[in-house]
Amino acid sequence: MTSEEYLYILALKQCKNIGNINLKKLIKNFGSAKKVWESSPRSLLSTSGIGKHTIQNIGNEDLLRIAEKEIVLCKKQDIKIISQNDDLYPKHLLNCDDSPVLLFYKGNLNPDRNSISMVGTRKMTSYGKNFIQDLLSGLSNSKISTISGLALGVDSCVHEESLKNQIPTIAVLAQGLSTIYPAKNKALANKILENEGALVTEYASFEGMAKENFLQRNRIIAGFSPNLIVVETAYGGGSVTTVNFANQYNRDVYALPGKITDVFSQGCNQLISLNKAETIVDINTLIKNLNFLPQPELFPKEKQKVILDSDKKEHQMILDIIEDNESISLDDIAEKSGILHHKLLPILLDLEIYGHIKCLSGRQYLINQ
Repeated sequence: MTSEEYLYILALKQCKNIGNINLKKLIKNFGSAKKVWESSPRSLLSTSGIGKHTIQNIGNEDLLRIAEKEIVLCKKQDIKIISQNDDLYPKHLLNCDDSPVLLFYKGNLNPDRNSISMVGTRKMTSYGKNFIQDLLSGLSNSKISTISGLALGVDSCVHEESLKNQIPTIAVLAQGLSTIYPAKNKALANKILENEGALVTEYASFEGMAKENFLQRNRIIAGFSPNLIVVETAYGGGSVTTVNFANQYNRDVYALPGKITDVFSQGCNQLISLNKAETIVDINTLIKNLNFLPQPELFPKEKQKVILDSDKKEHQMILDIIEDNESISLDDIAEKSGILHHKLLPILLDLEIYGHIKCLSGRQYLINQ
C-alpha cells in the first residue's frame, strides 16, 4: 500500500464514529481510503450502516494535515506502518472482524514464526514466574515468538524470559510508539528490539493515551495468536477481557490453575470452571497441545529409564512391560505380569496419573513420551 493511502486512512481514523469496522466497510465500498475521503456526503451515505454522524468529519483538511505530520514523525522515528493488504500484517489478526486497519511497529514481526499470546496479573507471584520460566525454557528450541503487553508483572516476565531463551517477543502497546508505558520498561522495550522482536500498536501519536486503549489493546493480543495462555489473574482482572476476545475469535485458551485461596489464581480457576479456558495440567502436555514441534537436537540424549521407589515393585514391573512394547493391551499386561485385572487397573491408573503412561481407546497402554 502506498504512503498516500496510509495518509488518508490516518485522516479517516480521526473522524468521530469511524472505528475499524466502519472504516473497512467504507474502504471496501469505495475501493480506497482516498476515494472515501474525496467522496460526496450523498455517496458516503449510500453505504449500508453509515449515517450522517459517521461522515460529518470526512474531508476536513485539518485532519489531513495532522495525518501528514504523523507520516513525517513515523519516518523520523523509524516507525513502520502496515495495512491489512500488506504481507507482514499478522495473519491471525487479519481474520478478526474488528482488527485494526493500520498497525504501527518497530522491529521485526517474524511472520514465519508460530506465535503464542501470554497475559496475566501485574502482581505476579513466584508460582506464575516459575511457570513462565519452565514453559519458555521448554519452547526454546521451537520456532515461535511470544506476544504480550509490556505491562509490569506477567507481561514483563514473558518478554524477559523469552529474551533469555532467545525467543523473539512482540509487545503490543496501548499508545503510540513515541512513548513507552510504563516508563520503567523502556530498557526492556529496547532489548526486545535488539533481539529480533517488535513493538506494535494500532495507535498514532496524535491519539494519546486513554484508559479504554488498554481494553482495545487486549483484543489485539488475543487475535495475534491462535493460542492464549493466562498465567495468573484475580476475579475480574484485565486478562479476563482478553480471554473474552479470544473466545470470540475462536482461539485456544489455557489457564494456569491454583489454590482457591490464592487471589491471583481465582480468576484462572473461574475461567476453567466456566469452560472459557482449558486447564494447564503440566508443561509437557501444554506444549503438545500447542503443537509447537521443537527443533531436533544435534546430539539427542538417550531417554532415561524411569525408576520408581523400591516399595512400588508391582508398579515397576508393569512399567517395564509397557516400556518393552510400542503399545500393549490390558489383557496382554495381565498375562505377562500374572496380575489379575481388578488388581492391575489401580496400578495402571497410578502410573497414568503420575504421567508415566498413556491409555488409548480400547485400553491400549503406552509410555508417555
